[in-house]
Amino acid sequence: MRFYRHLGLALWGFLLVVAIFPLPLHSSGVAFLSGFPPAIAQSPARLSLLDRGQQLYEAQQFAAAIQVWQQAAAEFAQTRQTRHLALTENYLAIAYQQLGQWDAAETALNRALNASKTLGDTALEARILNAKGTLYFKRGNPEAALETWQQAEVFYRNSNDTEGIITAQINQAQALQSMGLYRRARIQLERLTQQLASLPDSDLKAAVLRSLGGVFQVVGDWPRSHQVLCQSLEISQRLNSPADIAETLMRLGNTARARNDEAAAIQYYKQAREQANFPLTKIQAQLNQLSLYIASNSQSEALAIVREIPENFSALPPSRAAVYARVNFADSAMKISQWEGVESPSKAAIAEQLAAAIHQAQQLNDSRATAYALAQLAHLYEQSERLSDAGELIQRAMEFLADRPNAEGDLWALLQWQSGRILNAQGKINEAIAAYQQAIQTLESLRQDLVAVDSEVRFTFRDEIEPIYRQFVQLLLQDVDSLSPATQQQRLEASRKAIEALQLRELENFFQEACETYQPKPIEEIDAQAAVIYPILLDNRLEVILSISGQPLQHYGSALSDAERGQFFQDIRQYLNPIFQPQEILPTAQNLYERLVRPAEPTLELHPIETLVFVLDGFLRSLPMSVLHDGKRFLVEKYNIALTPGLQLLESRGLSESRLDLLMGGLAVARQGFTPLPGVIGEIEQIERLISTHILLNEEFTKNRLANQVESRQFDGIHLATHGQFSSKAEETFLLTWDDRIYVKDLDSLLKNRRNRQAIELLVLSACQTAKGDNRAALGLAGVAVRSGARSTLATLWSVQDDSTAQFMAQFYRLLRQGVPKAQALREGQLWLLKNSKYQHPYYWSPFVLVGNWQ
Repeated sequence: MRFYRHLGLALWGFLLVVAIFPLPLHSSGVAFLSGFPPAIAQSPARLSLLDRGQQLYEAQQFAAAIQVWQQAAAEFAQTRQTRHLALTENYLAIAYQQLGQWDAAETALNRALNASKTLGDTALEARILNAKGTLYFKRGNPEAALETWQQAEVFYRNSNDTEGIITAQINQAQALQSMGLYRRARIQLERLTQQLASLPDSDLKAAVLRSLGGVFQVVGDWPRSHQVLCQSLEISQRLNSPADIAETLMRLGNTARARNDEAAAIQYYKQAREQANFPLTKIQAQLNQLSLYIASNSQSEALAIVREIPENFSALPPSRAAVYARVNFADSAMKISQWEGVESPSKAAIAEQLAAAIHQAQQLNDSRATAYALAQLAHLYEQSERLSDAGELIQRAMEFLADRPNAEGDLWALLQWQSGRILNAQGKINEAIAAYQQAIQTLESLRQDLVAVDSEVRFTFRDEIEPIYRQFVQLLLQDVDSLSPATQQQRLEASRKAIEALQLRELENFFQEACETYQPKPIEEIDAQAAVIYPILLDNRLEVILSISGQPLQHYGSALSDAERGQFFQDIRQYLNPIFQPQEILPTAQNLYERLVRPAEPTLELHPIETLVFVLDGFLRSLPMSVLHDGKRFLVEKYNIALTPGLQLLESRGLSESRLDLLMGGLAVARQGFTPLPGVIGEIEQIERLISTHILLNEEFTKNRLANQVESRQFDGIHLATHGQFSSKAEETFLLTWDDRIYVKDLDSLLKNRRNRQAIELLVLSACQTAKGDNRAALGLAGVAVRSGARSTLATLWSVQDDSTAQFMAQFYRLLRQGVPKAQALREGQLWLLKNSKYQHPYYWSPFVLVGNWQ
């Protein structure tokens, strides 16, 4: 008998109903073994209590399970059956964890450990240690969890328990992932996959493979997730296990969905529904299909399912999963109710489902599930503009979690966000700002957990994280210019910090990993002659904050609709094609200049500003700021230009002739379906004449040789002249080598010297491009810059397959050798092309961008 936890309910219903770790009880404290030790079998009356508790836990009736096990523990204590008592206390601890009762769980585990130590039973102690590791992990202490799970593995090895060893190692991978040790976590998972290959087929092997597939899916390695899940599916099919087949199909659907392959995801969910022999699994598969149909606006398919689901709820026994199913159904029904011209469920019918969910959650004494259901009902009232009722429901939901807000941080953040929305709609701006600020503080405290493997509730970034930050900034900037100077500065500073935090969250969502960060430095400590411009895209607005050393922050903005944003992106990228005349880009470039720079001109002219540093947002990342035009000159003719995701920069050592040592890699010939880059030969030859270089060209340019060179010595710069693509998806962001691709997630292991771990001073990517049709593709460029660990990254927004690149690079390195700062060297190289009649079109000089430290 096994219980599967479900990965899924994000606030208004992005449902990924998938069991993450369907492992035995001794693995992570989240499931039960199929049987009990023989010693318990000799005590039928007590076994009956343990069985009853197990059945209740399996049905997610955690409070009822606790009552039964408390009774069993009292009887075992009275009759001094130490082993049975230790097991029961362990089970109690696991159930307490499900309800977020951490102190009670810790007390029960300590009692269980004390009892097991008197027995000298290493197998029993290993189980308890695994449960204790889970407690540490859920309480936000992955370091202690890792150490405890490592101890559990030792005990499992002493007991020759192969199953226990494997499941303890999976838990260790969770802890490593949460600690940011992604490479170690991946190595651990790869090793486990290899170990499993040698084991005979069994339900356990299929379950562990499902768990690994879930881990790979959460960390963004979708090809491996699909591969491992298919292996699990094949085993379950050979063993003719319909329940396991259905669950694996659900996971395959989730992986396909994560890869944006909605058609495949729907097929997997349909198959899961057909295979499922439990009503809950069937409903969960339907809910997953429904959410996909809604996302793609497939109205007829969505309506067919939404009408069918309610009649199936009566077949579900009370459980947390049943509560979540009703809540998610209500969310989907609310979205459908906003479609025009369709017969959707009435708000009364939706409220009825939520009332049933709340009643059931309270019957289960499940505070978390109750809070979820109350929050969804509040959202229904919010849509109906019953704001006072909605606010009261949110307060009730918070009361259910009031004794453990830290333990329920993910839900707490979403409740705070909803409270802020309601307060804003009521015109209570200051209270709304405070609620949003609390939500963001909670999210910041959950950074590792938001990308950790073991998360019951997964946030969807675009739906539930990004809006919190943007709506908060919108509130802060609302009428900000009419406030007192002191309050205005407070609001602008809070806005700047929020947008920088959002940039980091966005990168973490891109990587599905928490990013390494550095202490932010005030602008005056970085460069007193630089001004930072923060364009912020909000609802139908483009807001801009200007920061200059020693001066108050300034604010200006303009109306900008979604349609206008798309037109800006389309026009600029279109007119940067050399088939158009250079002047054809000017109207759009001047329009954007008027919004981003013109209002700042008076202030910029009063100070010795040499460099403009842009913290770009959204589609602006994919546009070269150098082409902005004031009516007379391009922006690059007036200022050095640099980009950064925020002021969290690595301090630059600077480059000089005496220490400039460059590793170059390049492909000049056609490989893997990509066109040749004949200009690469000239590019390398010109640079080689200027500075010390070590060259890997064509067949010598492989991942292994690149890694070996980086490991053998500390280079100041790495220059890669090869095809590459920046995308808004990490799995589609790569650099081409002779026989392989370097994906963005591999850059840190390839480009950092493992012996001294010093950062690269400069990474140059001279033939990359942003993915066509992806207006967020430059997120991949920021990802490369961050992942490489380079202090500065020079890259191209599109590949200029011409000797202009070679000419530019020669100018750039010639200036660096003379000690010219990087941003200035970039600008003078661009101006050199601009003044050359052959290359004056922006197509040739504007794609070069500098990300990171500009000095």
